Amino acid sequence: MNALGRHILVEFYDCSPELMNDVVHIENSMVAAAETAGATVINSTFHHFSPYGVSGVVVIQESHLAIHTWPEYGYAAVDLFTCGDSVDPWVSYTYLKEAFESGHGSSMELRRGQLGLLKRNDFSLEQLRDVSPKPEEEVGTITRDVWFTERDENIALSLKHSGKQLYKKDSPYQRVEVIETLAYGNMLTLDGMVMCTQKDEYVYHEMITHVPMMSHTKAKRALVIGGGDGGTVRELLRYEQLEEVTLVEIDELVIEACKLHLPETAVAFEDPRLNLLVEDGIKYINECEDGRYDLIIVDSADPVGPGEGLFTAEFYSQVHRCLTPDGVMITQSESPRFNSAVFVEIYDTYKKIFGQDKVHCYLAAIPTYPTGTWSFSYSSKGNSHPLQFDRASAARFSSEQGLKYYNEEVHAAAFALPNFVKELLNSGSQQAIEAYSAEPTNE
Repeated sequence: MNALGRHILVEFYDCSPELMNDVVHIENSMVAAAETAGATVINSTFHHFSPYGVSGVVVIQESHLAIHTWPEYGYAAVDLFTCGDSVDPWVSYTYLKEAFESGHGSSMELRRGQLGLLKRNDFSLEQLRDVSPKPEEEVGTITRDVWFTERDENIALSLKHSGKQLYKKDSPYQRVEVIETLAYGNMLTLDGMVMCTQKDEYVYHEMITHVPMMSHTKAKRALVIGGGDGGTVRELLRYEQLEEVTLVEIDELVIEACKLHLPETAVAFEDPRLNLLVEDGIKYINECEDGRYDLIIVDSADPVGPGEGLFTAEFYSQVHRCLTPDGVMITQSESPRFNSAVFVEIYDTYKKIFGQDKVHCYLAAIPTYPTGTWSFSYSSKGNSHPLQFDRASAARFSSEQGLKYYNEEVHAAAFALPNFVKELLNSGSQQAIEAYSAEPTNE
């Protein structure tokens, strides 16, 4: 060969969209394509971008293989670059075309580093030798960097994972996945959005549960809409006073995935006091009798897909009807920083239904949610107030139950809102929304 290397630029068309969005399959295929061609794999780095698209590179001793995919077009752009004569990049081409179920491909081979145009320099190998200590590596192993990325218009969250996709199924409502992250343990995602992880789920579940239970101590009947991971009912069932806890989850695959791979969160599904219903929460609340529940927790996903109907005035009005005269509604109310327009809109809706002075906002720090700051709403039909609670009882409960986030001080402090959140809630002006929202306001 009269060149240093061979570079094949590849276009794969009519690929399986499913496979073009599967970072684990793509990473495994690219590594296998390199090895099949006789290359020595050094490491791999791959990112999945939510909601779709994968980028990655496999570094080989003989150069690299790189890819970027567009699942929405069933298309992949691939570079196969090898130096020397020991590796045939066309073997990798053939392997990947089959692995991606490509209908057809096109390619162009370039000879890189034409020897006739190069002049070899004289230099001392000893001066270039890397003498820094290196960590011991097990023979035959490669370094894998596989990343999940939840990306929105302006911000993104990336988490490195092991490359193990523990669960992946499509329900009639959404794609349910569990992957093994290195920083936060097993992580549940719905349509590519982070729902909870093993190492920070307790923040969300303790705050959505113990704040109302400690300030509404006469509650006997509790209803949870959504919450199929089981964390909220796990916290509710710590209270012996509750005679009935009903969970209504529309997607049974969420329950299945969490039972299998987030067992600490799903631990309460077998509790005999739990009434577990797999059905539409909107339908359930529309058919529910008046004044049945002391506490209703709307543990929904974001206002898209199956969760969209849980963010309407009609739904919240039905929840209000189903509460006892002193009942309380709790919702996750999005991030004031991430999408300020939605945050303002849903609080305006709550106030119209429950009354201006009956709606309270409180915050918690959740590392794997967009912006890291998340809000919850506390709406009272009667006279319950979130800051009227027995601090000594809350402290004792937190200690006895071994809670990881909630205590009497966090309970009170969570309602101390930053000034920008107060401004959003009090004025709700477009100027304030545009000033604080991380995402476009569409205005």
